[in-house]
Amino acid sequence: MRLHDLRPNPGATKEARRVGRGLGSGLGKTAGKGHKGQKARSGGAKGPAFEGGQMPLARRLPKRGFVNIFKKEYAILNVGALNVFENGTEVTPEVLKKRGLVKGNYEAVKVLGEGSLEKSLVVKAHKFSSAAMAKIEAAGGKAEVI
Repeated sequence: MRLHDLRPNPGATKEARRVGRGLGSGLGKTAGKGHKGQKARSGGAKGPAFEGGQMPLARRLPKRGFVNIFKKEYAILNVGALNVFENGTEVTPEVLKKRGLVKGNYEAVKVLGEGSLEKSLVVKAHKFSSAAMAKIEAAGGKAEVI
């Protein structure tokens, strides 16, 4: 069997309906569009949100607040989760992602102070809470802001 031997199964394809090809075709003259009116014109179909000229729903509903398009999303990680690493390990956002402690696509990592840390680690992150920084340094580690 070759590519040129391939054919669709019998009955799997239909001939395209040829509209506007004479009165005897069954779809001649107005080509199934009826007489006049918006839907008979070319380009007459309105979008799915068109409500016949009534004020669209998206414009009737109240809008509130402000969306900051420059907002930075932080992946949040607590100090207690860092106990999975061995003493003296350098913990970076890439290492955290590889170990599954940070999931999702975040621009930066912030370490918070929930839990206790028993290991001495060098933690590199974009932000630290003051409690997290104090706990990391109390355990003999180092908190470095990237």
